[in-house]
Amino acid sequence: MSEMTYRVGVVGAAGYAGIELIRLLIAHPEFELAVITSNADAGTPLAAAYPAFTGVSDLAFTTHDDPALATCDVVFLAVPHTAALAQAPGLLAQGVTVIDLSADYRLDDPAVFEQWYAAAHTSPELLVTRAFGLPELFAERLARAAEGHAKGEAQLVACAGCYPTATSLAAAPALRMGLVDAVAPIVVDAISGVTGAGKTPGARTHFCHADENLEAYNVCRHRHTPEIEQILAAPGRVVFTPHLAPLRRGLLSTVTMVLAKDVAADLTAANIVERYRAFYAGRPFVQVLDAGACPQTASVVGSNVCQIGLALDARTGVLVAMGAIDNLCKGAAGQAVQCANIVCGLAESAGLPTSALPV
Repeated sequence: MSEMTYRVGVVGAAGYAGIELIRLLIAHPEFELAVITSNADAGTPLAAAYPAFTGVSDLAFTTHDDPALATCDVVFLAVPHTAALAQAPGLLAQGVTVIDLSADYRLDDPAVFEQWYAAAHTSPELLVTRAFGLPELFAERLARAAEGHAKGEAQLVACAGCYPTATSLAAAPALRMGLVDAVAPIVVDAISGVTGAGKTPGARTHFCHADENLEAYNVCRHRHTPEIEQILAAPGRVVFTPHLAPLRRGLLSTVTMVLAKDVAADLTAANIVERYRAFYAGRPFVQVLDAGACPQTASVVGSNVCQIGLALDARTGVLVAMGAIDNLCKGAAGQAVQCANIVCGLAESAGLPTSALPV
């Protein structure tokens, strides 16, 4: 393990994911938060924009083109899609490792990105060398990034999105173990808190619309669909329906998967739990609940943990896998810090909370 301190910066630090990054990085034992940028808030002290940091930090926001970013060892990009395309290549060329929270480098195929995001991919060559940031499912590629970083080579990590994280952690073990029918649709119903939509308000996230309301949105056309299919290696099979709930934080994804006929008769709920626990053995942020227990968003908010619940419906031959995360932590900022820890050769759990707010 490294004993050095790494100088880090956050681009887009005034947004919800960005400010969660600041919360985690300020308390991190090995990362020194040196630069925070926000074009809209440039010149404003952090504590003035977010009084929660009063007496904790005297940092002030600067603009996204702050040359001090080039002096950082690691820069986190907490920016909307296409903004990372504009900034990541330049930082990498200056020797800065980039942890990208946006969607710009998540998809393997630039044509798929262009289809779903209606924007040109301007640095597709980086997709070949980037690491995908979902440590529990793509540890090998992150380990290679850590080897490169140790040699002084700048690395790019594309962190998984919030819906894909909860969904894939719940579903991937069953698929990878061959428990799921190879052609049947994978049905994903997921619910997120309002912070998942970002800080910029809109008609759907306005208090008067979101409060005391629950609705589905972007049905059959949400941009996280191809990312989930890519992670699960299930092209053309995911039916993804996201919902907005009147919560600030928290995300629950319920995945219904048809079991393979040759395994369905021999499975029990306890056996599936046992297999999932073996799959995630040694992973500090995944908790597989006992058979019959269902995860709750309130049990993970404020932490970097994903809680997984499993239910077997022998009558219909399906497995229902549920994943609960804090969309701002394990779904965004916490996952980014987890990936940065790995790439920098630190303990994977450094600076990350494993217990939620109990009340």
